[in-house]
Amino acid sequence: MTSLTLALRYLTIAPIPAGAHVEPTALGRAAAWFPLIGLALGLVVAAGERVFSLIFPSLLDSLLAVTLWKLLTGGLHLDGLADCLDGFVGHDAGDRLRIMRDSRIGAFGAVGLILFLLLEVAAVSELASATRWRAFAAVPAVARAMPPLVAWMFPAATPLGQGAMFRSGLTRTRVVAAVALGGLVAVVALGLAGLLAFVLAAAASVGLARFYTRLLGGVTGDVLGAVIETAELIVLLTVVAWSGAPR
Repeated sequence: MTSLTLALRYLTIAPIPAGAHVEPTALGRAAAWFPLIGLALGLVVAAGERVFSLIFPSLLDSLLAVTLWKLLTGGLHLDGLADCLDGFVGHDAGDRLRIMRDSRIGAFGAVGLILFLLLEVAAVSELASATRWRAFAAVPAVARAMPPLVAWMFPAATPLGQGAMFRSGLTRTRVVAAVALGGLVAVVALGLAGLLAFVLAAAASVGLARFYTRLLGGVTGDVLGAVIETAELIVLLTVVAWSGAPR
């Protein structure tokens, strides 16, 4: 399995067979492709949103677009976000990791997901029609440049977890490639607003990873998923704020 197809299989619901045995470090070696997969995902969502906008009013159109967005990822990153929110209430690192491994969702995770998705739907509904498709192209690409960055900067919480396996396959070159590609897509799609959104998303991602490193002793696969979701929301909110700012 090539790095590109592995990234596509992991980050989306694309029906790609697992094939032969995949080494645990392979996903980290595919990290440079993450923003490209995000860009493709965003363009599919943009096309779907264009169809929805011809049939439904703005709010319902935005809700359907966000629904399509999350369905295409299989809810993988939302699951990580929910686990991180639930784990926040643990007494110590071991207790938090135990809570995060539990497949059941708790009150913090459920409420957090609801509020998070409401914010995303509201942000999408506020995007101007001319800006919306470009935002859809940039947001997933920027967000998927963040896991390689934070996994490279911070240790893994557990030696055999998904975060550790991902980190072990990273190299400086792959991290730089992912970050550069995410930034390039943001600037090409959104100009100065994209550059600002990229910087804010990177700062929020690093801050979130640092926070959970203090709580858990490092980052996990769930933290990387939460980083993606947080970065997506930050970029959306930045673009909305930039569009409404006086010139």
